[in-house]
Amino acid sequence: MFMSAKKLSTLLILASLGLSACSDDDEPMTMMPPDPDPVMISYDVTVTNLTHAHPLSPLAVILHQNDGFWAIGEMASPELEMLAESGDNSQLIAMADAMVSASGTGLIMPGNSETVSITIEDVDDANLTIASMLANTNDGFTGLNGLALGELAIGGSWSGVGFVYDAGTEANTEAMGSIVGPADGGEGFSEIRDDVNYVAMHPGIVSMDDGLSTSVLTQAHRFDNPAMKVVITRTE
Repeated sequence: MFMSAKKLSTLLILASLGLSACSDDDEPMTMMPPDPDPVMISYDVTVTNLTHAHPLSPLAVILHQNDGFWAIGEMASPELEMLAESGDNSQLIAMADAMVSASGTGLIMPGNSETVSITIEDVDDANLTIASMLANTNDGFTGLNGLALGELAIGGSWSGVGFVYDAGTEANTEAMGSIVGPADGGEGFSEIRDDVNYVAMHPGIVSMDDGLSTSVLTQAHRFDNPAMKVVITRTE
């Protein structure tokens, strides 16, 4: 007995659907690879105060990918002004260009050192900026600005020095009441800018011993560049 063409067609369609269902059920699931673990890159930044009588304010240590946080001949940012006049680094390390930042624990006295550790995730070509105020100046600071770390391998070290800059935001009067450091204990930050209003290499101080009768500073506070030694070691 022959099967009708309509019935045969129906059976073939059902068989096809059944095979498709079996094929879908038996297909192995595609597993997505897990996300890779983050790579942590860490540096130890050791700063030594090379001056005779200038405490260095708590260090600002910043990893970033812009060029830096100051430039000779350009106006200091309000955040840099705050650090250079008062030693307060909180605004500088909180700037939007800072990918990761860290602060020193306190003043670094002449001849002493401090190490600050800083870690960033998955970025091995960051730039490093370090800044600190010379406390017995009106608006003098020292540091390194935008040092490239991309070539520094794990276990490798770099050493150099930081020169002294003038923020150009406060006149270098050396007058009583104008210096925040222990030589005076005077005013720190002031919103009034009464100097050249651009960053320059610091011209140094005069002092009362060299004829500036209104100065609270002595020859002990004079300085020749550089003001700090820096050793950077990649630890991770």
